[in-house]
Amino acid sequence: MTRIDKLYAKILDNPQLRISFKDFEALLTAFGFEMHRQKGSHRHYKHPDVPIILTVQPRGKDAMPYQVKRLLEVVRDYDLHM
Repeated sequence: MTRIDKLYAKILDNPQLRISFKDFEALLTAFGFEMHRQKGSHRHYKHPDVPIILTVQPRGKDAMPYQVKRLLEVVRDYDLHM
């Protein structure tokens, strides 16, 4: 099991878990999202099979919990895999 797989398992168990923004971006990439553009601290990620764009930004060095929860919803709704 890779580090990203372990992280994904942890946030599935506890979506409110604080994770670093760097790890959050690694999760986005692992699920096939690519950074589309950036404006200030806001980074826009898109996926070829998902019609929405995820906008994320760090809170200090951590990912915001609502953004982690949103990623989990998109992964579930669009049946995405690493």
